[in-house]
Amino acid sequence: MASLNFKKYAFLMFLSLSVNSSDALLTNPLTTTGRTFISRDIKTPDPVPVAGQEEALELMKSGRMYRYNISPGEDSVVSKCEQEIAAYTGHKYCIALNSCGSAIMIMMKCTSLKPGDQALSNAFTFGAVPSAIEHAGGKAVYVESDYNHVMDVTDLEKKLVMYPDAKHVLVSHMRGKVGDMDAIKEACDRHGATLLEDCAHSLGVYWKGTHTGHVGRVSAISSQSYKMINSGEGGFLLTDDPEVAAMCAVYAGAYEGLAGKHVTVPGPEVFGDMPTKIPKDSLRMSNLAAAVIRPQILTLDERAAKYNERYAKVTAALEEKLGDYLSIPVNTPGMKPVHDSLQWNFSENVSEEQIQMFLKECAEHGLPVELFGHKSNARNFINWGFAPADDPLPQTGAMLKRACDVRLPLMWDDEDFDEMVSVLVESFEAVLAKSEE
Repeated sequence: MASLNFKKYAFLMFLSLSVNSSDALLTNPLTTTGRTFISRDIKTPDPVPVAGQEEALELMKSGRMYRYNISPGEDSVVSKCEQEIAAYTGHKYCIALNSCGSAIMIMMKCTSLKPGDQALSNAFTFGAVPSAIEHAGGKAVYVESDYNHVMDVTDLEKKLVMYPDAKHVLVSHMRGKVGDMDAIKEACDRHGATLLEDCAHSLGVYWKGTHTGHVGRVSAISSQSYKMINSGEGGFLLTDDPEVAAMCAVYAGAYEGLAGKHVTVPGPEVFGDMPTKIPKDSLRMSNLAAAVIRPQILTLDERAAKYNERYAKVTAALEEKLGDYLSIPVNTPGMKPVHDSLQWNFSENVSEEQIQMFLKECAEHGLPVELFGHKSNARNFINWGFAPADDPLPQTGAMLKRACDVRLPLMWDDEDFDEMVSVLVESFEAVLAKSEE
């Protein structure tokens, strides 16, 4: 703590010498003008474009919100949306569903996961991922995540050896962060495991020039409100595998001859007798959800650029002002990101008590900061009582205790992010000051 004390006093001395300078380190130094408070809502979602509102209104007027309630030769709004999503990601087949969790569950079933089969997945992900494995009848086995918040390839290799019967690896691109997909794929191939991708957070993210979701056999994206496209709830299964696409359409609810009303699925020869052999889960997306999604696809790249520009400014400011106390996860070489949220790891010279004090300070000044390792956080594997970890996960557990998360709402103004940095810095300085009392 001696090193921490010296840095604190040096920092405050610097402030006292520069309170009249426009280059002062803090936007609102504690020693002068008081604390910054954020009044904007951190959970502000992206609004639906006017075109989506209008199409949704016309659907409600007609009552034709069911995707299959269309005239012969007509494409439903869902089918049009599927074509546009597939064109954006570069996949051949696309099936729209009611959630990304449903897409993950179905992809497990469509790739021959049997009841009781083990499936490897990230130890750091959202609880919906192990839930989907459980709903598919599988047993989740967790692979360590590292301090860049991605799957640890060394531990993946270890777990593939420990669990030779595990023939599914579901890699989750948590918060849009992509691991070494080439190494992950090579490990899966060596052990005869099918690689699947949870791309809920990685719409617009690329791996070596190709949209995420192409290294694995099947992938899933999300249109839940806090993702890059917002329909409240929704998801899409994406693949180039015709059998998987046909099975997914049937599982989702394409009974009788309704598969013929899809566009981004294979021909009837692939479906065969699937409609009579596969149970229907009724997980279809509605025309209403598809209507609000469609115009958002057109602005994905524009919005991604804006997110990344703001992220670069925020992280640069944090590294300059608090670089001795935290680190920003590093993108895997070959990844082109979309940073619609901010994460960092507190350093070892910050105690767990100080982290809790910091979270409290931020919340009291209008900025809810989440700690991934909090006892109630759904991204903390200790809270997955429905799919508990059988093996120790010390690396992931240690990381989660220091990993923080903040959204970067698109609808905020640029100056709001200056205030975000001020609250984060001021809150940490307040913690340092209190630690000396």
